[in-house]
Amino acid sequence: MRYWLMKTEPSVVGIDDVLAMPDQSVDWWGVRNYQARNFMRDQMAVGDKVFFYHSNCKEPGIAGLAEVAQKAYPDRTQFDPASHYYDPKASSENPRWVNVDVRVTKKTRLISLAELRAHPELAHMRVLARGNRLSITPVDPADWDFIVGQLLK
Repeated sequence: MRYWLMKTEPSVVGIDDVLAMPDQSVDWWGVRNYQARNFMRDQMAVGDKVFFYHSNCKEPGIAGLAEVAQKAYPDRTQFDPASHYYDPKASSENPRWVNVDVRVTKKTRLISLAELRAHPELAHMRVLARGNRLSITPVDPADWDFIVGQLLK
């Protein structure tokens, strides 16, 4: 079992959008960072736990809990010339980008970035590191337990 923080822009796909979808799941498309791609492709497994994080909005933070519902498979947007995420170097024989499906398990109160920063126990979380722009980061099991057990109780 691994734990992840996955960022999404609520203006594109927010937690309420996913809760309105069939099976309350969404394919996590559009990731175009090799390290984040490698996390999905090489390390994520069905059942891994996820902090559903709203970013690039007025108040960024954890908006809910989710789980990986399907292992990595080719991201369809890389093949669509009309998509902002189109990659002309990708082909169906040699896809460059993947996504996983994520299922929301619980909408929570928003745990803001400022609230996360206020807890010294979480200081080493990658999402709190200066200059961190990764849309997917691993979460230490102790950090997961602290956030779920202390901040979401």
